[in-house]
Amino acid sequence: MPSAFFTAGRPRAGLDTAAVHFRSLRSAPARERERSLSFTELLWELTYALENYIRLPRVELPGWDSGETIPDLPTDPQQAARALRARWDLGDGPIPHLVRLLESRGIVVAVLPYLNSDSRKLDGFSTARLPTRPVVVLNDERDDVYRHRYSCAHELGHLLLHGEAHPGDIEHERQANAFAAEFLTPSARLTGSLPTRVDFTALGRLQQTWGVSLDSLLVRSRELGLHTEAVSSRAWRRLKASRAQGLLPFTPVRGFPGEVPVLLQRAFEMAQRKGITVQRLAGDLCWPEDMVVRLLDTQDPRPALHLSEAPQLASATNERPYTDE
Repeated sequence: MPSAFFTAGRPRAGLDTAAVHFRSLRSAPARERERSLSFTELLWELTYALENYIRLPRVELPGWDSGETIPDLPTDPQQAARALRARWDLGDGPIPHLVRLLESRGIVVAVLPYLNSDSRKLDGFSTARLPTRPVVVLNDERDDVYRHRYSCAHELGHLLLHGEAHPGDIEHERQANAFAAEFLTPSARLTGSLPTRVDFTALGRLQQTWGVSLDSLLVRSRELGLHTEAVSSRAWRRLKASRAQGLLPFTPVRGFPGEVPVLLQRAFEMAQRKGITVQRLAGDLCWPEDMVVRLLDTQDPRPALHLSEAPQLASATNERPYTDE
């Protein structure tokens, strides 16, 4: 780093493990968590620098107050999920582009740009303790698109429900999972669509419609009382066997532009039209130029749709399949 990076007066972020919603403190070594915190700090600094030139979407996260979240929704995870859907005017249908939805609400979403055997052990994590914007960081190399979306919804649950981070807290993780399930697949709408007997063909169609994994649909079937414990156990064994035989390959995240973060890349493209260069940003940040390029290049380089809210779906009989459109 240039020597100016270590001087006083340069805007910088500061995070520690206690301020971040890590799912486990045992799955990855402490040095890998520290590395991820450093990445998140740099991500915030880049966002801050871009906001000197470009107005990003306003943060629309209930209870958010510039580096602090005071829960503003019901404390029950399912009720909170339904309340957020109402607050964001999402109805009760599928959410086609979850990452794009969070970005349109002012939440910075990013993907870890580095990989090694330890970083692959990290699940997604999030923090509301940085000024100006909450941040969600995902690890798309270990997930297919369905797990990726669930991880994103899980972190959104943490941001809404848990003003204080308690990394690895079992109850917090349970609540975030319950929020994610109800937010992605509202029980009032899903119950009538789920088969009362295990039918993987029917579940596969629902997977495409709702953008969630078969695993999640099996859990929902059990939670909603459609399957007994014994039926669920047999279904899990069948699912595991099918995966072992290569019959259920992962669906890569990069095939779905609506689930790949683009907010910072688009902000930089707008800044370029105002004459702002990589060199200028590097100077503002006191970073090497190649670091600016690397953080911006963690976004998908392909053309993508205009940043907008997820479209409202008309009715239960006119559901839009979850595709990369």
